[in-house]
Amino acid sequence: MEQKIKRALISVSDKTGVAEFSRELVKMGVEIVSTGGTFKLLEKEGVKVIEIDKVTGFPEILDGRVKTLNPKIHGGILALREKPEHLEELKKHSISPIDLVVVNLYPFEQTVIKYHAQKGQEINMDIIENIDIGGVTLLRAAGKNFMDVLIVCDTADYTPVMDAIKHGNLDYQLRKNLAAKAFRHTAYYDSLISGYFTDEQFPSQAAFGIKKAADLRYGENPHQKAALYKTAGQPGLVDAKQLHGKELSYNNYLDLDAALGLSLEFSEPSCVIVKHNNACGTAAGSSNNTPLVEVYKNALICDPVSAFGGIIAFNREVDAATAEEIVKLFTECIIAPGYSKEAKEIFMKKKDLRLLELPDYKKPVYSIRDIRNISGGMLMQDKDIQLGLEDIKQATKRAPTEQELASMKFAWKIAKHVKSNAIILVRGLQSLGVGVGQMSRIDSLKIAASKMNSIIGTVDKNTVKLPLVLASDAFFPFRDVVDEASKVGVAVIIQPGGSLRDDKSIDAANEYNMAMMFTGMRHFKH
Repeated sequence: MEQKIKRALISVSDKTGVAEFSRELVKMGVEIVSTGGTFKLLEKEGVKVIEIDKVTGFPEILDGRVKTLNPKIHGGILALREKPEHLEELKKHSISPIDLVVVNLYPFEQTVIKYHAQKGQEINMDIIENIDIGGVTLLRAAGKNFMDVLIVCDTADYTPVMDAIKHGNLDYQLRKNLAAKAFRHTAYYDSLISGYFTDEQFPSQAAFGIKKAADLRYGENPHQKAALYKTAGQPGLVDAKQLHGKELSYNNYLDLDAALGLSLEFSEPSCVIVKHNNACGTAAGSSNNTPLVEVYKNALICDPVSAFGGIIAFNREVDAATAEEIVKLFTECIIAPGYSKEAKEIFMKKKDLRLLELPDYKKPVYSIRDIRNISGGMLMQDKDIQLGLEDIKQATKRAPTEQELASMKFAWKIAKHVKSNAIILVRGLQSLGVGVGQMSRIDSLKIAASKMNSIIGTVDKNTVKLPLVLASDAFFPFRDVVDEASKVGVAVIIQPGGSLRDDKSIDAANEYNMAMMFTGMRHFKH
């Protein structure tokens, strides 16, 4: 395993640093064999290099589709150096061993992104031509024979590998690590290609292309290790630019994702405040001209205690007036499409405040699949992206007013994004009570009502006059929620419906002259 590097095959798509790396190899007496564009670059840079057809005795054919697929190449890589019969075969066929393979693959991922390729679209031949065949085969061959062949598939490894070669530190662990990296690289690459071709929603075999974006300090708790990964081809929170503050934690990302998901439901100016993955305060403007600072204040009123140390998401650029209000309370993170110059200056006085910018805020940020690990496997489902407000039906004698209907839709959006069992109490476009994550729906209502009653003195008098709306993420199996809702002044209820006892809840709502609407769609979130 400590044998000297005598011959290297170099064929790269990303040519960053390859001339410098190759030049150093030549200085150490390494013979370099190369292909097409890499050969031309190295020759231009004055690096002594042999073109691959001089080794194979066969020209590159089919517009470069076939270059390295040849026994003269793969025999040199796959021969086991400790087997005399293998070395004898190489000698018999005039094949020189290859000790170092430097390969990175055609830019398939970048080409797919370039063409914005999506499922159901016609196959694009430019994308097809960026499916690497020879490169993957070289990496797999070198990986299989890693004890004899050194593999480099990442330009970031040029310097450490060169240092190892110079100092003779080509030990087992280094070779094994580089082989593992090569196989991960080809697996990731193949997962992207598979995803491009696959139309099935839940195929019998599945592969996911994910790439590490960052190491995190720790996971949900300090004793857990964690890292952030980006899903190939999916824009979203991972692409947000951090403008200020210390590094983000695992829990920060979870809460930011929850806040971002809910804020994207609104077209009007909105603010979502999240604590422990649930929206403890949400508000929206009555028009596009509603000042953002007013929207923030309305969101904060719902639960200012829980908002301490929370996460805030806006769907509009944050201005100075809003920033001045926010810094009055300790906040962990803020995410928004942008910030005014003055707002940035205000925020940056808070050294621990993490400030994130996501300019492409209105782009779809979620894949069509939701994946969760369980013991021994994982669960996969469609992402819950539908609202269920397209065909809501009146269940009671009384119909909601236009104002009540707008509040119902607002409350329903919140109920979709918090943990079940969920009860949301709203006036206008402002949440006032949130009860979530309880085993009993009636307990969720009692918590929401208690929260609302604790802040009632701080709510604007005009808002207090608005009808109180209740949203439930799932149906009522009994009439008890409606009875309890009447005690706290609920005028309107929106819920999925579908219980065998719907008539009991409807009868109760009619008794209290409530309007109740059925969406026909449940939004459990476990």
